[in-house]
Amino acid sequence: MKTAIAEFETKSSAIPLELKAVGDDGVIEGYGSVFGAVDSYGEVVQPGAFVDSLVEARRKGRKIKMLYQHDPRRPIGLWEDLAEDNKGLYCKGRLLKDKVTDAKEAYELVKAGVLDGLSIGYRTIEAAPHPDKQNVLMLKKLDLFEISIVTFQACEPAKIQSVKAAALPLIQKLMAGDRLSLREWEALLKAGPFGLSNSQAERAVRVNLKHGQGDPDTTALAFLEALRTH
Repeated sequence: MKTAIAEFETKSSAIPLELKAVGDDGVIEGYGSVFGAVDSYGEVVQPGAFVDSLVEARRKGRKIKMLYQHDPRRPIGLWEDLAEDNKGLYCKGRLLKDKVTDAKEAYELVKAGVLDGLSIGYRTIEAAPHPDKQNVLMLKKLDLFEISIVTFQACEPAKIQSVKAAALPLIQKLMAGDRLSLREWEALLKAGPFGLSNSQAERAVRVNLKHGQGDPDTTALAFLEALRTH
């Protein structure tokens, strides 16, 4: 069974950055994806999933982007070595900490242990049901676009958090200057980089938006700022 899914997804690795590799030159390394780990959406990346995408990117001269928190407006460095090994997608790159403000911030946070995760941005090209595990989908071929340094705490593989494509149209709506409904805010908080549970998202909207006073635009901006700083 082949499944072509025209959506953009992100997935965090269960293995943190190798902090011993973070030097004064801004070089970092770790794994953007780990083979065989079933995530909280019941998906597992298979060996070989990235090979075609990496080969095609090299052939076309397309760079896999290094982003900060999956934000396309915040590139922070260069991936200089990407390859599959027996563990997963190995990543080695360099933060441009002397040239980019966000990169310097990320560098300091990685060294301090505040940021310790990598997360991939991709499209699913081929997938199939797992032959031995019910309700588990094997991701057999992925089109890799970017690898982000993210806020992430190590957890068991079955509890890996994924950021689904449901957030993208909502983010695009915000960037276009349009207002979100309360339900759309809830959906964004659950699907987007905040990764809140259903109850957490509903409470956040109820406390911060439903009873907000004054101009709705000002309320929404204050809400986003509060989320960013906590």
